Amino acid sequence: MAKKQFKTESKRILDLMINSIYTHKEIFLREIISNASDAIDKRCYVALSEGAQGFDRTDFKIRVELDKERRTVTVSDNGIGMTKEELEENLGTIAKSGSLSFKENLSEEEKAEKEIDIIGQFGVGFYSAFMVADKVTVTTKSLKDDQAHVWESTGVDGYTIRECIKDEVGTTIVMYIKPNTEDEVYDEFLRPYRIKGIIKKYSDYVRYPIVMPEEKTIEGSDAKYFEDEVVNSMVPIWQRGKSEVTDEECNSFYKETFYDMNDPCKVIRINAEGSLNYKAMLFIPSKAPMTYYTKEYQKGLSLYTSSVMIMERCEQLLPEHFRFVKGVVDSDNLSLNISREILQHDRQLKQIANNLEKKIKSELKKLMTSEREKYESFFTEFGLQLKYGVVSDYGVHKDQLSDLLLYYSSLTDSLVSLEEYVSAMPDGQKYIYYARGESVSKINLLPQAETVKEKGYGILYLTDDVDEFVVNILGTFMEKEFKNINDKDLGLETDEEKQEAEKKEEENKELLDFVKEALGGEVEFVRISHKLKSHSVCLTSEGEVTLEMEKYFKSLPGEKENAIKARRVLELNGEHHAFEALKKAFETDKEKAGKLSKILYTQALLIADMPIENAVEFAQLVSELM
Repeated sequence: MAKKQFKTESKRILDLMINSIYTHKEIFLREIISNASDAIDKRCYVALSEGAQGFDRTDFKIRVELDKERRTVTVSDNGIGMTKEELEENLGTIAKSGSLSFKENLSEEEKAEKEIDIIGQFGVGFYSAFMVADKVTVTTKSLKDDQAHVWESTGVDGYTIRECIKDEVGTTIVMYIKPNTEDEVYDEFLRPYRIKGIIKKYSDYVRYPIVMPEEKTIEGSDAKYFEDEVVNSMVPIWQRGKSEVTDEECNSFYKETFYDMNDPCKVIRINAEGSLNYKAMLFIPSKAPMTYYTKEYQKGLSLYTSSVMIMERCEQLLPEHFRFVKGVVDSDNLSLNISREILQHDRQLKQIANNLEKKIKSELKKLMTSEREKYESFFTEFGLQLKYGVVSDYGVHKDQLSDLLLYYSSLTDSLVSLEEYVSAMPDGQKYIYYARGESVSKINLLPQAETVKEKGYGILYLTDDVDEFVVNILGTFMEKEFKNINDKDLGLETDEEKQEAEKKEEENKELLDFVKEALGGEVEFVRISHKLKSHSVCLTSEGEVTLEMEKYFKSLPGEKENAIKARRVLELNGEHHAFEALKKAFETDKEKAGKLSKILYTQALLIADMPIENAVEFAQLVSELM
C-alpha cells in the first residue's frame, strides 16, 4: 500500500512537533489521553443531542496497556471514533484539529446548553507520540460508519490508511516505543509505575476512568490474573462544592499534593463566574519549607484547564510577596500556546493573577483580625517575605502590604500591627518611634530609648535586616512619620529644653572637639545627648546609613572591607558622673582625658553591638585607670 504524504511541509513541521514544541517527553501521554477524553465527550454530546435511550456516562473509559516484549504503549477509548475521511483530515494534516472544528461547528446556544468541554484545539498533540515512538498505529471505528480503519505512520515518511475489522466504536492508539540511545532511556515509558505517575501528574482529573491492568495473585495459590485498576481520581476536590468537602479532605489533599507534613494555616476557595470563569483552591502553609529562603525554592500554582494539568508551577499567577502560597487554578478561559505547556501572556491570565492577589491579601487580613494567634504563627514563618515585598520594586506594593506587618512594641509583650500601634498612640505623640537591633531583648536595653520610654511612648522593635529599609520605604503610616530613636531630634523637647541643651553644648565645645580628635577620626561628631538619662554614653549615626545598615552591608559576602559605613556620632550624657570625670581630666590632665575618651567610645561600641578593633588596648586602658 502506497504511503501518503502529510498535507503540509511534513518533514519540517513534524520535526518541529517532536523536537521543539514540547519540553518534556512525558507530555505525550497527557496529549493522547486528552484526545481520548475529547472523543468520549463528543460521543456523549451526540448521545444527549439525539436523546439516546439508556445513555450512561459511566459506560465510558480510557484504557492504557503496556507490553514490554513488543515495546508498546496502547491507549484505547470508546469515544466517537473517526471515519476514513476524518483520519485523512485530522491525522493527515498536521495542525488540523478535529476537536476545534467540532467545537467551532456548535452554535453559541449549543455550547452553553450542552455539557461539553473540548480540550484539544491545535491538532498537534497527537504527534507528540513521535517523541517516544518510532511507529504509531491508530485503529478506529466511527459512530457514523460501520467500516473501521487503521492509520499507520513512522513519522516524516508519511502514513497509510487501510480498512480493518473492529467490533466496538472508538479508537485504539498503539505507540511503538523507540530503543534506548546513549542520550535517552525510553524504557521508562514501559514501566507501569512510571506511566501511572504521568497519569496522576497530568490527567488525574480527566472526567472518565483511566484504567490499567493490575497483576493479582489468587489467594492460596501462585496463579496470576489481571484486574483493571482505575488510576485517576476523576473529580478534582476544587470542582466540588464547599459543602461537599470537609476540612480533613482539604488538609489531606494539601499534604499529599504539596508534600507537607503539617496542615495548612488557611484554605482559600474561589469560584469565579462571569466574564472570566475559573476555580481555585489555595493554601497558606503553616510552616516554611527548609529551602524557602533559598534559590532552590520554586513558587507557582498548579494550572489546569478543563481539569488537565497544563503547568505544574505557573509563576505568573503569584506575586513574589505571596510566593509562599500553594494551590491549583482551573480555568477554560486561558489562551495557551500550541504545546499547551506555556501560557500566552494575555489579559485573562493577568486578570486571574490580580484577582488571586486581592483574595490572598483579603484572607490574610481576615486571619489577622479573627484568628490572631494563627496569624502570628504564620507571620513568624513568612513575615520576612511580606517585608521583602514592601521594599521590592521601589515600594510599589507598600500600601497593599503595610497593614499585614507585625512588630514587637516596648509597651506590650506581644506583636502589634502598625494600625494597632498608631491607634494606641497617646495625645501629643507625633511620630512612630522605632529601634533596630539583633533581638528584642538587646533593643530593650539601648540607652537612647530612655527618653521615649519616659514619655510613655511605644517603640517598635525591628529585628530583621530588611526592617529599616521597610520603614524608609513606607515613610509614613496613617499620616504618622516613622522616627528612629537614634535621630538627633526626636520631637520630645520643648523649645526651652532645646535652648538649654544648645547652650550646654556650646559651653563644652572645646571638650567635645578634643574627644573627637582623641578618637582619631572614628566619629563624625561628638555631642551632648538629649536622649540619655541613666547611661553615660551611646553611639548613633548621622545621615541615611544607620549603624544597623552598616552591620548588614558588612555581612554581605565580599563586602566586609568595602561596605558602606555610617557617619558615627558619639553622644555623651552631660548629667552623668562619667562626663564630669572626663571634663575634670580635660582641664587638668589631657592624657588621661584622651584615655577616658577612648574608654567611653569603646563602651558605646559595645552597647551598640559593634565590633571592637583593639580589645587588648581597651583592657589596658581600663586597668590603668582602675
